[in-house]
Amino acid sequence: MSGRAAATSSYILEDQRLMAGAKKYFDWQCRLVTRQLGQRVLEVGSGIGNFTGKLLDREAVMAVDVEEDCIERLKSRYADQANLYAFACDWGAPEWDRQVLPRIAEFRPDSCVCLNVLEHFADDREALRRMAHVLLPGSVIVVLVPAFPALFGPIDELLGHHRRYTRRSVRQAADSARLQIAAMHYVNAIGFFGWWANAHLFRRKVQSATQIGFFDQYIVPLSSRLESVVQPPFGQSLLAVLHKQ
Repeated sequence: MSGRAAATSSYILEDQRLMAGAKKYFDWQCRLVTRQLGQRVLEVGSGIGNFTGKLLDREAVMAVDVEEDCIERLKSRYADQANLYAFACDWGAPEWDRQVLPRIAEFRPDSCVCLNVLEHFADDREALRRMAHVLLPGSVIVVLVPAFPALFGPIDELLGHHRRYTRRSVRQAADSARLQIAAMHYVNAIGFFGWWANAHLFRRKVQSATQIGFFDQYIVPLSSRLESVVQPPFGQSLLAVLHKQ
């Protein structure tokens, strides 16, 4: 691993550790995402398992992450869960096709979730094609991605993000993977302004625990309540439900 890659890996791990305390945020994600998923869920980019715990009422969860440290922490965190199967592997590496893919295929996954991960792939279209390949016909892929290229800033760069998305770029990626868009909408309109300020006013390189705590305690309850009534015309993130025919 190069020095830059190691630094990015360390930064991602620390960011996930900080986000682990954002309980209301993950509850909000749960309400948005889990109703779309089936009983045998593939989670791509599970990290240390901040969202994985929301899936463990299912028949089977297959958690995949490129970081071996993350997978070890996830296994330790949910050591008593017999329905959790965790794999450390680079999604694009030859080992994925030879070793991991056949093991996941045995579970006949009927859905896939990819939260704040697609932006980490240099070739996001190929990543979507690989996700679709392992799923049964009629399955769904639920993705949550950072929205609006204008919000791209130092935090995105240090996290290893290749891009932020628009409706058009999500649609193009889905079309390339021969996936139909069943639903797509922006999420977290209030967070849009905070991320823009971090990127362009303060030029922040990290999210602080204080900032995350304030967001989780005060912004999430307000945003989730408002956006359950009216979908916003913009947001910090973009949620898409993609259907495999």
